[in-house]
Amino acid sequence: MLELRHRGLWLAASAALVAIVVWGSLQTGTELPVPSGYDKVEHFGTYLVLALWFMGLFRRAHFWAVAGVLALLGLSMELFQYLMHAGREADAYDMAANSGGIALGSVVALSLSGEWAAKLEACMG
Repeated sequence: MLELRHRGLWLAASAALVAIVVWGSLQTGTELPVPSGYDKVEHFGTYLVLALWFMGLFRRAHFWAVAGVLALLGLSMELFQYLMHAGREADAYDMAANSGGIALGSVVALSLSGEWAAKLEACMG
């Protein structure tokens, strides 16, 4: 992780973000009707945001590791959905959407050099 002045805040926000994604991936209480394929957009967008977030907290040299950990998170959510048998279903297309979001987030982070958290802290003084 980058040397950040507000490291505890960044870690807490990161933990909250991951907890929200895990809860959203595994919760079974709401079955809202969504347009066909829209959940793939949700998967893509969620993992795009995760990639951009975490690549802002790590040096470029660690971007591949960040992408790998996010892919493992997505895969584990699909696996848990399969194992839970509680109204959620594992879907290879969900994993493809997750991977697509991670890929685009990686490209954007690499294009813009990532490490946005350190730049933000520098601007804030």
